[in-house]
Amino acid sequence: MHVIVGITGGIAAYKATAIIRLLTEAGHSVKVIPTQNALRFIGATTLEALSHNTVDPDLYTDVESVKHVELGKAADLVIVAPASAAFLARFAGGLADDLLGNTLLVTGAPVLVAPAMHTEMWQNPATVHNVEVLRERGIKVLEPSTGRLTGEDTGKGRLPEPNEIVEAALGLLKPKDLLGQRVLISAGGTQEPIDPVRFIGNRSSGAQGLSLARAAKNRGAIVTLIAANLIDLPTDLDSVIPVRDSNELADSVHENLAQNDVLIMAAAVADYRVETVSTSKIKKSASGAGIDLHLIQVPDILKSACARVKSEQLETLVVGFAAETAGSVQALEELGLIKLANKGCDLLVANDVTGGAIFGAPKNNVLVLGKNGQKSKSEGTKELVAEHILDRVVQLLK
Repeated sequence: MHVIVGITGGIAAYKATAIIRLLTEAGHSVKVIPTQNALRFIGATTLEALSHNTVDPDLYTDVESVKHVELGKAADLVIVAPASAAFLARFAGGLADDLLGNTLLVTGAPVLVAPAMHTEMWQNPATVHNVEVLRERGIKVLEPSTGRLTGEDTGKGRLPEPNEIVEAALGLLKPKDLLGQRVLISAGGTQEPIDPVRFIGNRSSGAQGLSLARAAKNRGAIVTLIAANLIDLPTDLDSVIPVRDSNELADSVHENLAQNDVLIMAAAVADYRVETVSTSKIKKSASGAGIDLHLIQVPDILKSACARVKSEQLETLVVGFAAETAGSVQALEELGLIKLANKGCDLLVANDVTGGAIFGAPKNNVLVLGKNGQKSKSEGTKELVAEHILDRVVQLLK
């Protein structure tokens, strides 16, 4: 496959080397098109050595070949990483004043853009507008990560990790096998209030649910995400419903269940909540050396959704998740089969969280069990695991 990697001027340009290496090691032919400003941060020699292709210095050499047209037509995929605020503005405005800009106007290949800039620049109304324009045109614009930026600042604007960029880009080439399907996905972890300040929560980051939502969107689905306490709400999905506790999550699931073809319950829902929530902050001076909380069981949202699908004869396919401290693959399968039968869902995704594994990690290791007796395993990044789960969903929908 012919892949163009565009690089624009920014301190994160050095990370493009890892993107190029991942693509070449996977067997793809890579042509790097840096802007003149990008070459201030990374040398053409490095890019040529990694890509095994020459780097054109500008638009005005070898003009007899009309190289921007040749490159654009030959490309199967285009990745621009990092993408600066200036690049986003030029691309949204259709400006083509260099080789990269001209190639982008020519190509009919899928294009993924990975922005990297300071938080204030990312949140500036001009940048927000430019991103919206590009997304409306079908350009895949990744959300920047949150982390350390140039200088002493920390915030949203950091370039996503190279493997995430490559996997998201390759995901654009996935068949649109969920085209028109309505998919409801929950992600994150519920927070059950104790008082206005404190809550009972869990360690779920919501990363796997977000990966599922974006992968389903890439496959053509109409995606509604129920986001339980996610720090950064995604803007590249069809609908996002923020919720806090299990009551709000349950209400959102049941309000949207009937009009969706697939329900994926990836959110980590608390098993217990406080029976009586204090309306004011519980003071240490008033509670003494200890505090007794009476916990009651939270209604099983997954089980009730499955029961409703059966009782109302809905055609909604239901995927459940189970985090278990199993300790072995055999024990995980046994626990997963019990839960699969108890919940009544079509698929159950089980993972072993012994020792706090999986939570907050970039990778996952799951066992996918079906009520028809089929089972499969997937290990790797959460994006890769998401694709495997959706492959199983597509099989059942067919």
